[in-house]
Formats: sequence, C-alpha cells, structure tokens
Amino acid sequence: MQNQNYKNHRKFYPPHHFIFLPILGFLFILGIRKILTDESNELIWTLFSVIIFLFIYLTLMLRQHYALGNQDRIIRLEFKQRYFEIFGKRSDDVENKLSFGQIAALRFAYDDEFSILLEKALTENISGDEIKKSITNWRPDHQRV
Repeated sequence: MQNQNYKNHRKFYPPHHFIFLPILGFLFILGIRKILTDESNELIWTLFSVIIFLFIYLTLMLRQHYALGNQDRIIRLEFKQRYFEIFGKRSDDVENKLSFGQIAALRFAYDDEFSILLEKALTENISGDEIKKSITNWRPDHQRV
C-alpha cells in the first residue's frame, strides 16, 4: 500500500464516485438536453430531469450524512484518547478551543508532532489544512469513510 501523505489522503468509493454518480450525471444532462430539443415531450423530460436531480441530491446527502457524522464522533474520541495518553489529563478545555477541522488534522500527526502542532493550533489558531501541511511524518488513516 502506498504511503499516505497530504497529497493522497482523500479516499474515493469507486462504484459510487466513478459509476453511479456519472450515470446519474449523464441522465440529468440528457434530460436537460431533451427539454430543450423535444418540445412535444418537454413536460415529461422536465419531470425526468427533476427526478434524476433528486436522486443525485439524495445520493450525495444520505451517503455522506450518516457516515461522516459517525466518523466525526470517532475522530473526537480518538483526539480525547490521544490527549489523555500523551498528557495524562482530560482534554475538555483544549478540545473546546479547537475547531473540528483542527482536531481532524491532528490525527495525521504522530505523537511527537501532535504536541507541537496542538500548541501551534492553540496559540496561533492555524487551520486544519495548515496543520496537515506542517506534518513532516504523516500518520496514515486508511480506515476513513
């Protein structure tokens, strides 16, 4: 497996991203094209396009909503656990000062960099993206949704 870093850490689900969504996109474009060219069936093609658009919207929203909500909770729990393991105390005060983006970015840092980047996030309020870019020894997360 390829080493994970900032440039390749995003994950795709091929059946969803490269088959299902492109087919829906094609059908939506076809419907819009037919609305403009088939005047005798314009209402049918409009209804077809609206239905396909709703399928696209629901597919994107439902797929992401549940999985990402659960993943966000797990990332917060991981942060609490790592903070406790490193510093030996609860993370409640620190966690409330960080955005979720910062917490999520810190999971890619090993423990030695975690402490340094956490301090930078608290004092300089650097963004999650800046935290990720600052990581020199990337800790991969291959279990993401």
